[in-house]
Amino acid sequence: MEEVWHSIASESDFPEDGKLAVTLGGWSVLIVRTDDGFHAFNDRCTHQAALLSSGRVRRGAIMCPLHGARFDVATGQCIGGAYANLRTFPLRSEAGKLEVAVPAVPPGPQERPVAG
Repeated sequence: MEEVWHSIASESDFPEDGKLAVTLGGWSVLIVRTDDGFHAFNDRCTHQAALLSSGRVRRGAIMCPLHGARFDVATGQCIGGAYANLRTFPLRSEAGKLEVAVPAVPPGPQERPVAG
């Protein structure tokens, strides 16, 4: 599937809380900064489609604010619950500017958060 790269923010301007939620080509994307770098994934819990951006990030994992499902931010793997893994997106830094690639086709209902 074809992907489109989008310029997001400079690394130096990234929010202090380590999370940035953006909409790119119709996709709700959450970018998280951890000790090992930046990671981008669909801002949608695979359990009940809640936005993950209001969840807590601890030890490289994000917790869904609804039911506590936990996902590894680097791989999208569900590590706390028996839910599907998150869709992750390629992320790169070009001259200190973060860029994320999302599919050229907007998400279907099964990929959109309930509040997004």
